[in-house]
Amino acid sequence: MLTYLLKRMVQTFITLLFLTVATFFLLRLAPGGPFDGEKVWPAEIQANIEAKYGLNRPLYSQFFTWGNDLIHGDLRESFHYIGTPVREIISDALPPSLELGFFALVFSLSIGIVLGVLSAWKRGTFFDFSAMFIAIAGITLPAYLVGTLLVLLFSNYLGWLPPALWEDKQSMILPTITLALRPLAIIARMTRTTLLEVMHADYIRTAYSKGLSDSSVLFKHALKNSMIPIITMLGPITASLITGSYVVETIFQIPGLGQYFITSVLNRDYPLVMGMTLTYGLILTLCNLFVDITYGWIDPRIRVDAKK
Repeated sequence: MLTYLLKRMVQTFITLLFLTVATFFLLRLAPGGPFDGEKVWPAEIQANIEAKYGLNRPLYSQFFTWGNDLIHGDLRESFHYIGTPVREIISDALPPSLELGFFALVFSLSIGIVLGVLSAWKRGTFFDFSAMFIAIAGITLPAYLVGTLLVLLFSNYLGWLPPALWEDKQSMILPTITLALRPLAIIARMTRTTLLEVMHADYIRTAYSKGLSDSSVLFKHALKNSMIPIITMLGPITASLITGSYVVETIFQIPGLGQYFITSVLNRDYPLVMGMTLTYGLILTLCNLFVDITYGWIDPRIRVDAKK
C-alpha cells in the first residue's frame, strides 16, 4: 500500500505539472490580455506595465520565473485586485467553498443513498415513484432556479431561513440543499439501479435460501457491494460540487472561490488563474486518490497490486 501511495503521489505531481503548463500557455495564447480594456493606454505606458510584470519576455522565460516563485511559495499578486497576494485571496475564499462542498457532499450521499435503498426495497410502490420523481426533478432543474425557489419559499414567504450569506448554521441550509440536489438525485438513481442488479446475484439467492429476511439480505449482503459504483462517482461528484458552486455562491452571496475563479478568467488575471487552477487540481487529485483507496475497503475482491 505504501508503494501504491508513493506511485499515486508521483502521478498526482505529473498531473498537476501538466495541468499547470497547459493552463499557463493556453491562457497567454488566448486573445486579449490582463490590461486590455475599453481605455486605450499610450504605447509607452503599456510597455512599462508589461515590463513591470514581465509580460514582455518570452513565454518560456515567464513560465520558468513563475515556477521558481511557486517553488518558494509565492503565487504573486493579483493583476485585478491590486496589491493583494493570490495566496491571501485563496486562503480567505477557500474555507467557505470547502465547507459548502463538504456539507453538500455529506447531505447528497446520506439522503441519496437512503432514497435509493428504500426505492429498491419498495420497488413499484408509491414511495418508489415519488423518490424517483424527486431524483428526476433534481437532475433536470438548474441550480439557479432551485436556489431562487428555495429563497422565495423559506425566506420570503415563510421567513424560516435567511436568504443569503454564510454566517451561521441557518444561513448554510439553503445553499447546501441547492448545491446538493443534483448529486443527491444522481446518487439515488444509481443506488437504486445497482442495488436491484446486485439483488439478482448468486450469493443473494444463497442468502435467501438460508432463510434470511429481506431486510437482512438487503442491508447486510447487497448494500455493501452495490456501493462500488457510488464510490466511483465520488470523484466527479466532488469535482462538480467544488468547481460548480459559482452559481450557488452568487445567489446566496457566499464569499467563496467560485466568484474569483470566473472573474480571474474574464479579467485575464494570470496569477489568480494559476493559483485557482493549482488549488482545484490539488483538491480533485486528492479526492480521486481517496476514492481509489476506498475501493479495497468496500470490496475485498479489489486489491491494490503494488507491482503494477
